Amino acid sequence: MPPSMASKASDKRIHKSSSRRPSSPVGESGGGRADPDAQPSHQPGVSKRQGSALDPGLYLVATPIGNAQDLSQRAIAVLSAADVVACEDSRVSGRLFAMHNIDAKLTTYHDHNAHQRRPQLIKRMKDGESVALVSDAGTPAIADPGYKLARAAIEAGITVTAVPGANAALTALILSGLPTDRFLFEGYLPSRSNARRKVLAQLAAVPATLIFQESNKRLAASLADMADVLGNRGAAVGRELTKMYEEMRRAPLADLAAAYEDEGPPKGEIVVVVAGPGAGPEIDAAALDEMIIEALGDLSVRDAAEKIAAETGLARKQIYSRALDLKDGDG
Repeated sequence: MPPSMASKASDKRIHKSSSRRPSSPVGESGGGRADPDAQPSHQPGVSKRQGSALDPGLYLVATPIGNAQDLSQRAIAVLSAADVVACEDSRVSGRLFAMHNIDAKLTTYHDHNAHQRRPQLIKRMKDGESVALVSDAGTPAIADPGYKLARAAIEAGITVTAVPGANAALTALILSGLPTDRFLFEGYLPSRSNARRKVLAQLAAVPATLIFQESNKRLAASLADMADVLGNRGAAVGRELTKMYEEMRRAPLADLAAAYEDEGPPKGEIVVVVAGPGAGPEIDAAALDEMIIEALGDLSVRDAAEKIAAETGLARKQIYSRALDLKDGDG
């Protein structure tokens, strides 16, 4: 893994870039026909739309994360031909569908009704219907209950296919300038600092670029915890990706935390990308002991070892063993 960008003096300045792009589909209205009950109304195996070429099964369809033009031609065709489209919010999907003249029957599928809706959708597919699944934005089944529907369909012997497209995590990753050969998508961290720091300590030694989603209101605090637990690694914050006011900020974590603390919560959807652990500078035994003792003031032996391993590039096992000695007074 390439050395952490946090070790480079040139990274002390925040690099900010933005571009104006066509606006999000959320400003439009109309489209789609809500079907709250999602009950089958035709014979199994027979499509209710003339000219439908979709075979029975589940279609995972990616939708734009901001720019409505990112909906592919294949996605439009599948959404138009599906017997039913399962979506998080029929109002959000309806606005997007109206922009692309998609006439689709909509039913909701989200965290609050997935347990009830899932067997209904499985039955429809087993009866010969085609079901398309979309999220409000991006690729379904990522950080939403869509994967449970896909798993249930697979277990039922139903064909599952994907119509790929936009994804906020990968978009932020490729714009970050950080290594892309190995990465871990963590999603949202816990909202409380203590719980968040415990998760970050578990991730500290992962030899990969880390990708997080974050609330704009928690962004500054989360970045500060990352800098403290992971070390002042190189990072990037993506905001409103693909939308009119798309912005990427690239800098060490501590600099980003200070900037957002000073400016206040930014508007829009946020993705944070953080460099993996680097080799770090050489450190002598006395300096290492000092780092361990300081870390043990706030962290467990295990968490302290993971934190220092991430900051120094030293083996976690070596640091853990030394931390145990110091904690027991055998130093």
